[in-house]
Amino acid sequence: MVFGSAVPTVGVDALSSEDFLLDVREHDEWQAGHAEGALHIPMSEFVARFGELTEKAPGGGRINVICRSGGRSAQVTAYLVQQGLDAVNVDGGMQHWEAAGRPVVGADGAPGAVI
Repeated sequence: MVFGSAVPTVGVDALSSEDFLLDVREHDEWQAGHAEGALHIPMSEFVARFGELTEKAPGGGRINVICRSGGRSAQVTAYLVQQGLDAVNVDGGMQHWEAAGRPVVGADGAPGAVI
């Protein structure tokens, strides 16, 4: 998944706890720390697991795609937009999420960290 065109973005500060969040980082990154309630589908498995997203995403609702810093999520966002879905890339990714003081939890539910 490599696309050259710009993708729609949203800042962390514009997201609420009710917004649907798709985390496309790899398993070790997710386990270290993620946004509670996010759906985790690693970019490396995304095409094969696309059906999980369409089952769990809000019908017609926006999909906010996040990774560590915004690069991988931009690629997935471009793919989703090409599929006709309302998707935006979370600017700055989990690094900005954590820096903004948003909660980060580990795989065990305890406070986590972005790696």
